[in-house]
Amino acid sequence: MVLVATDFAQELKDLKTTMTSVREVTDLEALRAQISDLEAKSGAPDLWDDPDAAQKITSALSRANSELERIMGMDQRIEDLEVLVEMGQEDGGDAETMVEAEAELVSLRKAVAELEVRTLLAGEYDQREAVITIRAGAGGVDAADFAEMLMRMYLRWAERHGYPTKVMDTSYAEEAGLKSATFEVNVPYAYGNLSVEAGTHRLVRISPFDNQGRRQTSFAAVEVVPLIEGTDHIDIPENELKIDVFRSSGPGGQSVNTTDSAVRMTHLPTGIVVSMQNEKSQIQNRAAALRVMQSRLLLLKRQEEAAAKKELAGDVKASWGDQMRSYVLHPYQMVKDLRTEHEVGNTSGVFDGDIDGFIEAGIRWKLGERDSE
Repeated sequence: MVLVATDFAQELKDLKTTMTSVREVTDLEALRAQISDLEAKSGAPDLWDDPDAAQKITSALSRANSELERIMGMDQRIEDLEVLVEMGQEDGGDAETMVEAEAELVSLRKAVAELEVRTLLAGEYDQREAVITIRAGAGGVDAADFAEMLMRMYLRWAERHGYPTKVMDTSYAEEAGLKSATFEVNVPYAYGNLSVEAGTHRLVRISPFDNQGRRQTSFAAVEVVPLIEGTDHIDIPENELKIDVFRSSGPGGQSVNTTDSAVRMTHLPTGIVVSMQNEKSQIQNRAAALRVMQSRLLLLKRQEEAAAKKELAGDVKASWGDQMRSYVLHPYQMVKDLRTEHEVGNTSGVFDGDIDGFIEAGIRWKLGERDSE
């Protein structure tokens, strides 16, 4: 069905209004100034004397340019759609052109909505990169398998968007799957986007590990914290940390090296535990563990200041009664978020990283919860 002229006029008006809000919140002048500053730094003759710093500068410049091009490109697409509609309505109307315009309108609605969601991420740490930890909960081997499925889902989501990731720790279960895993998503706003994924996830399916083919319900907990930055000043006294070293292990418990390079760090006052084993040396694993520990303590401090301890990721029980999303593979196919009511029937697509709809709905829900407090 082709939309009539008045429908297109209103749709175009709504898109332009939304983009006006996006530009205001984004502050294009500040973004251009940031690009100019980064270009000057990237042109310094001694830039690559410090490869790590140089990489951060060039990556930040690339992201800032992409953000500017994305917004300006969206404005151009809206103008092009307006011209296309005018062409399709000339001389009594061109049905083929109007069908093309309708398809572009659907695509534009989705793209502009994604940009709008970015403007909603105004929390203190929303612009940060993210550290995600997934833990198997109730459900035995199925829960461990589910934890691995979730890890793949988030890594595939990041891959779809071209976001760099770094797996920091993987603790494999004996039969299959993961006891726990920790990884980073190294892109601005990763925390703001993925923080709505924190909580208990539930899987219902016919267990591939049950020789009687019975239906099994299993759980996994997802924790998301903002990545620590050098300006955060989270000091942890040495006497508050207990550090154990052990050998890194792979699937089935097999040792993957012959030295005690893996590190388990415990913060004694809070009981928070961080394990790292994917770096090459004990020193690197210790540094990585300390960074994640600082990130978790930073979030804890923020939650305590906001009297929101109940929201602490560590409080997630990963069992009956507190799940935030259900993944049902039997007797029907559905993934449903119990907070936002957002649901889809394409479960394989979700497990392959197609979770933008859930993230967008979660961000809007979170903003509504914040406004109602």
